[in-house]
Amino acid sequence: MHQLSLAARPPAPQSQCSRSRTACRCSLKQAPASLAVAARRCAAAPLLAASLLLAAAAASPGIPAGTPPAFAQSQGAALFRKACIGCHDTGGNILQPGATLSMKDLERNGVATEEEIYNITYYGKGRMPGYGEQCTPRGQCTFGPRLPEEDIKMLAAFVKSQAENGWPKIDGDVE
Repeated sequence: MHQLSLAARPPAPQSQCSRSRTACRCSLKQAPASLAVAARRCAAAPLLAASLLLAAAAASPGIPAGTPPAFAQSQGAALFRKACIGCHDTGGNILQPGATLSMKDLERNGVATEEEIYNITYYGKGRMPGYGEQCTPRGQCTFGPRLPEEDIKMLAAFVKSQAENGWPKIDGDVE
């Protein structure tokens, strides 16, 4: 089985605001001319921090950078409903009961990381067909539509998150 390494998280940039907290809080209208440059630089700091925080939260190996976390979850849920729910409804497994998507079964079967979930989703294993565009051998891969790499990364992140949280209901689930 091929192993694909997921991209590592980029290091967080350092803050460029070097003035005191008071200078960062002053408004541009109230700031003396000597502090105007520092005030402009510091005024952007909260926006920069918020955007970096969102990017860091969304930049897990399975989710494309810049994707807001709630959107990534809903996209992962939509992909799961489209490609996986037939066999894995609520994290179960109708074909192989010992290979559910619960954290306990994932750990027992050596598939506890997003990268391992990604590899099985891409290449398949046992009764689980591979869904990757470059999946081989043909008999191990789905005969249905293949999924792009970004979708498989999003699915792996979604499955890992759901497993860690005990497979809570996802939006659109019917009782």
